[in-house]
Amino acid sequence: MNNAQGKPELSVFDFDGTLTFRDSFTLFLRHELGFARYAKRMTGLAIPTSRFLLGSKTRDQLKARLIRHFLTGISVADIEHLADDFCKNYWSKLMRPRGCKEVAEQLRRGATVTLCSASPELVLQPFADRLGIRLIATKLQARDGVLTGEIDGLNCRQEEKVKRLVMEYGDLKNFHVRAWGDSAGDKQLLEAADEHFYRLFH
Repeated sequence: MNNAQGKPELSVFDFDGTLTFRDSFTLFLRHELGFARYAKRMTGLAIPTSRFLLGSKTRDQLKARLIRHFLTGISVADIEHLADDFCKNYWSKLMRPRGCKEVAEQLRRGATVTLCSASPELVLQPFADRLGIRLIATKLQARDGVLTGEIDGLNCRQEEKVKRLVMEYGDLKNFHVRAWGDSAGDKQLLEAADEHFYRLFH
């Protein structure tokens, strides 16, 4: 569906906090490992987390450390299976009904709809599939079907969200862009949109 300016519509939703009640990735790790194992492994991140809180380590650095700490050496197939299970078990607990309703409304309008998230693509793919929309998210590096523990490229937040959208869809000026976000990580995305909605579903 085209808008009054005759441009195709591109509707972009952040995931964590925008369409969900809480962060999905840490909940996925707890679901994957069980609370006891998750808590034990998290103690190994106490120092990096403290450095982040004190400002000597960036959010991206802490995210990279978290991925390296938990996901190194796990097969892609196992993560995909766990992600499917996670989506089935936590959908109703995690997803904001009003957000899901808006996604469906944008699809009904005929817009191209995509998630654009810093969470790992492998974890979010079942959620995007269930919503019936496209996905742009942080990619995890794998060799021979096994995760290396490294991010493939950059963490998909802030200006990287806009760059990834341009890589996927081309010049955003060719679209009427609507964007939904809830945090500082969405600032550049919201600024790039013709219409932007901050914490609309909270």
